[in-house]
Amino acid sequence: MANAGNNPRQPLSVPSRRASADWPTGLPRPPFMDKSTTAFWLTLMGTACWAVCFWWMYRISQKQNRLLDRLTEQGRRIEKLSKVEHDLIKEVHPQVGEIKEGLDEMIAAVKENTESNNNSAAANRKK
Repeated sequence: MANAGNNPRQPLSVPSRRASADWPTGLPRPPFMDKSTTAFWLTLMGTACWAVCFWWMYRISQKQNRLLDRLTEQGRRIEKLSKVEHDLIKEVHPQVGEIKEGLDEMIAAVKENTESNNNSAAANRKK
């Protein structure tokens, strides 16, 4: 038996890499605890999570595109209304100037009337 390690037909006993605290001795290790199996399932779960995340981001992107389309349309409507409002103000602006001139004339006429009434009232008092 001294030559058992050199015999090519007899496998060498390799000490386990796992510490005895990892798994109790004497019990078989479940097959789902194998590192390659665990790595496979974690990779599969990662791929599934990636697919769900991609789908979720696609839905968010669609919602953002719809919102952007609505905002663009709203901007166009506001721009159209602003142009109409600007045109209305252009039409009314000269009239505002004319009204202001007419108002100045009315103020001057009222002042003249008031002054003449005051002067005639003062003259009537003197008599």
